[in-house]
Amino acid sequence: MTITQESKPCIDLHCHSTASDGALTPMDLVARAREKGVTHLALTDHDTIDGLAAARAAADTAGLALINGIELSCVWRGNTIHIVGLDFDHSDPDFLALLEQQNYNRWQRARLIADKLSRLKVEDLLGKATQHAGGDVPGRPHFARVLMDEGVVTRMDMAFKRYLGAGKPGDVKACWPELAEVVQWIESAGGISVLAHPRKYKMTATKLRQLTADFMAAGGRGIEVSVSGQSSGDLGFVAELARRQGLLASQGSDFHFPGAAWCELGRIEKMPEGLEPVWHHFRQPVRY
Repeated sequence: MTITQESKPCIDLHCHSTASDGALTPMDLVARAREKGVTHLALTDHDTIDGLAAARAAADTAGLALINGIELSCVWRGNTIHIVGLDFDHSDPDFLALLEQQNYNRWQRARLIADKLSRLKVEDLLGKATQHAGGDVPGRPHFARVLMDEGVVTRMDMAFKRYLGAGKPGDVKACWPELAEVVQWIESAGGISVLAHPRKYKMTATKLRQLTADFMAAGGRGIEVSVSGQSSGDLGFVAELARRQGLLASQGSDFHFPGAAWCELGRIEKMPEGLEPVWHHFRQPVRY
């Protein structure tokens, strides 16, 4: 990883490419990140590192530092939780074997979503969703695009509101591993585990504190404090949670596709004072 020499790095440690449910290829994602002023980027596709090699080649050409990343799905007390892994060894054989199992889980979920939506009479729904995913495992956004293509709905948000959102027919819960397992996968591969976008889980403050306590007990070390699209109140709450519990602070746009100003690459609120940045603890620390 080549650290660029800008005096004020722009660090984005959460984004997605076509290797999972993003709209841009890893190469195009890196190009856009550089265009938006990002100097240090972690590609954190859902449950896969298939995009890392292409992203790294593009980053080397663009003079941008790429940090190994992934966003892993897991379960905590019946809730689906996402854990971002950063700066791990992407060649660790045990880690790669576990990702193969996670990939199988994602395919099982995709097949169930297609089966649940079969009443819509969309021919080869799974195949078309897979095409939208570039041949990889389709997620709910890919199914939503097919429903738009087929005229079932006219907008992405309508697809989620009627068919794919929480409690709807296509809201299929996958058989994810437990939170403690996923944290250990990342840490055992030499990485840093980070609790992703904590306020998106719609938990009470008490329950979120319980989640972070269990996360830390499992060996988790970081939390996303500054995330695109969150309120100043949520930013302050998570910052205080990080301070009180001694968690490393991370940040990221959670970018998926162009055109959404609230989650653009590099567009992240300034990290509050008094926190220890996760990037100070990378194998090649980023300091400024």
